[in-house]
Amino acid sequence: MAEPSTAEERWLQAARDFAHRVLPAPEGPGEPEPPLLLDAVLRCLRSAAGGDLPLGYSFISISDLQCQQRVPCCSHLNWSTNEFKEWSHQGQDVLPMQSALPRAYLILVGYLTDGRQEDKVKLIDGCLYVKDNTGIIPCELLHFDLKWLESLFLFPSWSYIPQTDQKAAGYIEILADPVPVNGLKEVPDSIPVAYPISAEPLLTSRIPCKKRSKLTVAGELVRLGPLLCMHHKTFFFLFLKCFTSAAWVPVLVQQPNQLAWHHILQLGHMYTITGLSMSSLKKSGQRLFVTGVSSCLLPYCAEQVRERPLDSASEGESTQSLSLEAAEQLSDSLELRAEEERPGSTKESKIISYVGTVTKILNVQAGLFLLDNKVCLCLAYEQLLNAARGLRPGACVELIDVHLLQKPLVSFPFIVLGACLSSTVVLKSFSRLSSPYQPPASSGNLYLQLLLRYNLGMPLYLWLVSLLETFEERFSCFFGRSQRLLRSTHRNPGAAEKFIVPLLQAVVPHREEARDIYNEILSKIHWCPLQKYLTLNPPCQAPSLSAVCCVAEQKSWEGFSPSQLLSPLEAQHMGSQELNRRLAWSYCTLSAGSFQPRLILLGVLRVSSRRSSLQLQDRSSTLPCVISHKDGSPFANTDLIGSLLQVENYQLIVERFLQTDFPSWEQLANLEHVREKKTSVYAQFYFEDIQVLRAADRQMQKGLMRGNDSSLKKKDEGSLTSELETPEAKMPKLEDPKTDTPRKESCQKSHSSTRTTSCVSHLFLVTQKEGLMLRNYQLHGEEDGEGQERQWSFQATVLWLGRPQLWNHPREIGNRLELEETSCDGEEGVTQQEALLLFMGKSLRWFPFLHLDGLYRFVVPHCSDLEVFDKLCFPSVPAKFLSRSPCPLCLPVQETWHLQHETWISPLTEHQLAARLMLTGTDQKVSSIPEILSNSFTGSLVSFSGEIVERTLCASPKNEKPSVTVGLQKQEGSLLPSDHSVKLSVSVAPGSPVVVDIYIAATYLQHLWGLLPGAKIFFQNLERRISRFHNVYCTYIASSCVRIISLPASHLPVPPGSAGEASPPSLVFLSNLQPHLQHQPQARILCHLSCVLTLSLQWICSLCSSIFKEGRCTRHNPPCPSHTGVRQASARVLVEDGTGEALVLCRNQHVAAMLGQSLLDWEALQNCVQSRGRVSIQHGEAAGTGCVEEPEDLIACYLRSLCRSPLICRPILLDFTLDRKPSRILQPAPLQLRNFRCGEVEFVSRVGPRPSLLCLNVEEVKQDALSYLSSERLRRTSSHC
Repeated sequence: MAEPSTAEERWLQAARDFAHRVLPAPEGPGEPEPPLLLDAVLRCLRSAAGGDLPLGYSFISISDLQCQQRVPCCSHLNWSTNEFKEWSHQGQDVLPMQSALPRAYLILVGYLTDGRQEDKVKLIDGCLYVKDNTGIIPCELLHFDLKWLESLFLFPSWSYIPQTDQKAAGYIEILADPVPVNGLKEVPDSIPVAYPISAEPLLTSRIPCKKRSKLTVAGELVRLGPLLCMHHKTFFFLFLKCFTSAAWVPVLVQQPNQLAWHHILQLGHMYTITGLSMSSLKKSGQRLFVTGVSSCLLPYCAEQVRERPLDSASEGESTQSLSLEAAEQLSDSLELRAEEERPGSTKESKIISYVGTVTKILNVQAGLFLLDNKVCLCLAYEQLLNAARGLRPGACVELIDVHLLQKPLVSFPFIVLGACLSSTVVLKSFSRLSSPYQPPASSGNLYLQLLLRYNLGMPLYLWLVSLLETFEERFSCFFGRSQRLLRSTHRNPGAAEKFIVPLLQAVVPHREEARDIYNEILSKIHWCPLQKYLTLNPPCQAPSLSAVCCVAEQKSWEGFSPSQLLSPLEAQHMGSQELNRRLAWSYCTLSAGSFQPRLILLGVLRVSSRRSSLQLQDRSSTLPCVISHKDGSPFANTDLIGSLLQVENYQLIVERFLQTDFPSWEQLANLEHVREKKTSVYAQFYFEDIQVLRAADRQMQKGLMRGNDSSLKKKDEGSLTSELETPEAKMPKLEDPKTDTPRKESCQKSHSSTRTTSCVSHLFLVTQKEGLMLRNYQLHGEEDGEGQERQWSFQATVLWLGRPQLWNHPREIGNRLELEETSCDGEEGVTQQEALLLFMGKSLRWFPFLHLDGLYRFVVPHCSDLEVFDKLCFPSVPAKFLSRSPCPLCLPVQETWHLQHETWISPLTEHQLAARLMLTGTDQKVSSIPEILSNSFTGSLVSFSGEIVERTLCASPKNEKPSVTVGLQKQEGSLLPSDHSVKLSVSVAPGSPVVVDIYIAATYLQHLWGLLPGAKIFFQNLERRISRFHNVYCTYIASSCVRIISLPASHLPVPPGSAGEASPPSLVFLSNLQPHLQHQPQARILCHLSCVLTLSLQWICSLCSSIFKEGRCTRHNPPCPSHTGVRQASARVLVEDGTGEALVLCRNQHVAAMLGQSLLDWEALQNCVQSRGRVSIQHGEAAGTGCVEEPEDLIACYLRSLCRSPLICRPILLDFTLDRKPSRILQPAPLQLRNFRCGEVEFVSRVGPRPSLLCLNVEEVKQDALSYLSSERLRRTSSHC
């Protein structure tokens, strides 16, 4: 024999070291020593490698494999390079996009075991392991023999598959039969057996027998149940069939040393089982055979067995009650709710067998795998095969007796194969691809917990899985690993369980008969939850916020037409500029029921410092939101920041912005004139409709979890502990990420700060808050800031209460009791108690939380300086004016400070309220809308509340330009034209005719959410103005602020651009118009039309408003290219009601109503006017009104005769408002006698000067209505006399 080379010597020395360290020492006198074991291993290696030692390979221990190998690999001891390449390519043919397993040159030697000897306390789960002196690792084999247990093997071909979580160990796939290092055990020569045809009567006989020896049964394996682990007990069922008949018997295998049988048993093979005893189930009474401790499983061999007579086998055999704890606990633990029966065509699943390749792991926790890219395999109804080891993409599986369900869920794209407790799943070949192992959760698997708890059918289970998958994907980045979201315990349900359980309870509300597991496994007529199903339309959905915004935008444009936004009677008289401006801004309101299925909002509450708004956020996007209280109090709870919220009752508002160039109303159906469409989506809901699924940092108060308003309750200790201890970690939760910051980065958490935990706090009361606007602040210490850019900011005047407090830890911060100790008696230091807080930069995040009359606390983390607030203060005016100015000191709010809301002013004590009034010197007065409209009102800044009736986009007169397109010259962050403003018509109450108009510049609107018709709003510090027509209106200025009191009623959506439904105006007399209309802009009279004084019909250019004649504009310098005209009409008529007379100005469609013209006649008349451009007439007292009459025109003659016709003089019902132009305002004058004639009768009455009215509506009066209104007038007249 040749001497070994140096390389071989080194290799052999390494092998000796490996054997001494890894191979176990002999446990008995017959066991070989490690050197002898090494010689045996080397002989196996030479045999496997063709006679030579594999010097290119190195030995590896179990511990080294688990610690050092981080990626999947495979080792093939006796393969050439070409053989390995061919093997790899065959694997990649299945999934071309996946890479093959890389080859590692490693030698694995170890014992095959079932784990019983490793840990006596350890649960024996039926898995197989490879072990050596350094460790133990699970393994999977395609072929197994019981003789291999506890024997030393060389593994010539194997793969190591680590877990996706690299902190945990993986497992080994044995690709080829291992080579035994030592000899294996022998099989007994002859065994007496009974066959199923003779053993089956034992299970049906009720005659108890005396105790005798155990029974041995032989037969063909026809069914193999899955391994079940219930209440720390693992077991499985198998069924043996007679060789010559259809008789079969069930066998329960429950002994830990027999669970490895599950790896050996193959359907269709014949086996012999010894040491069986007969038992019965307590609840059902079903009988079956149970293995004992000494039972053995042997392959059936006719030469080695002899049939045992039935009487000798059964004589004296005792029938004992099944003493299997797990079997009894299995039934107790599965007291499940059956799926609720639903009307409709129930389908029955087909039972089939199928062989396929795993192409994708859909959800290993839910037991869902994709086969051949077209079929979904569900293993949730039987426990996962060996914890899903081996079920990697590329692995081939055989499914026997599985249920085929077609379209169980409308939104599920695959056919489903469901494995029940009677199905068998066999791994046919391992994957050759480099895909890691994804183990299912060993405990706390929410998918399987809910499946068992509610006994869900396949349709509901797939819907449950889709909801939980979306939930986990959206929010796992905010709360660490996904297991934290899906983790659930009996006393502390997780966020996912809080979300999903109420939905399941609504779908499966009733508890029915418990699922009979024994009958499902043992019954000859198969029945299981997968046998019948009904295609499910999901009852609700919870998509990502980006999907919510997309579907809301899509729904807002579905069936949208610009003509929907305008009244046809008004639109046909509008010029192009007004028409396009009215179309530029509209909105659409959607609720949860607007979507099919119903849509649930989920999101983490954040606040944006750039937009100064609340937001719901998930991994995909953000959704701005408006939160109100149902009692009208402001939302100010900063503790909700960072909490995961669920909202089912909400309003989703889609603001639509159009850039159009419609020439006239006739082209509204042609969408080619729509140049640009944009949308802005936000949600609004009430705080009481919020469900907190996961509190921020686990510091949420109990009251919040119940949905109660905790602003008036005592706060729990430590509500800010986590946030103040780790401000860096909390900051991403407070604000939305920067535009250029990837979303995933915003989800990552920073390391905790190691600085001091002490903090300083100071209480204050908000006495005034101003709105957000661009300001050019020059902070104290900065140089003269010429050219400094303006920045968004707001300011608030506050009253400090007490002195700053120092706390050793944030959890020690005081509660409401501290307020009682606050005293402001005396006048010492009064001017120093007030401060002007400046909010800029990231401190803008507190804008949605800061409200008038709220008591708050500033908390400065990691600070011990009680003078921190005083040191940052500086004068708000130059020092030379400081002695003469009562202005408070300015305090810029720092980014790291935290705002905490305590309570509102109402719970304060009387002496605290008195101190507030004394220090501020003012008592904020809230006026009513009638008071503001009163001529006696003298204030310039007003605060009031009211309901928005109408919202209109309008242009300032100085910026009105003759342009076809409404130019969207927008400021950054705004989608409205910056040279426009919004007019809000606000009433006292729904249907009230008392209305005040509020004008808000478009630049302010990007920070004002929820200003919609139907919403009740509190307006603070608006500027009251009086127009040149003596109309009172208000404007939003820099010191103004708004707050939503209540949201619009969702069941009565207000059409965009509509003023909504209002009650009819009150009926008045012309003689007393002034007293009745002083605070009432609209009224109604029953009057008689006396005559038409002036009438003008004209066509104007839609672009430049010049006369439009014969199809073209008449403007020549410069020439107008327009070919579109708009018809307009105006008339001034004289009416009287017996108490006085009035001049009424009518426009457009009201002119036709006054003249009594039908629609066809009016259209024909307008067409005749088009060839002339304009026709005007005047009559009677209309001299000097400016109308130019054309005496020779036929149309003018017809109109003149029409106006003089007695048919026009008739009773009408007129809705009107006062014409407040300066020339129309009546001056006080004495009453004069006037003659009135009615037929042959002449009346004399005292009347005042004729008021000027604007016509709002004209109605013909029928005879019965005329009689009723006349009697009503007489009754009211007699009451005045």
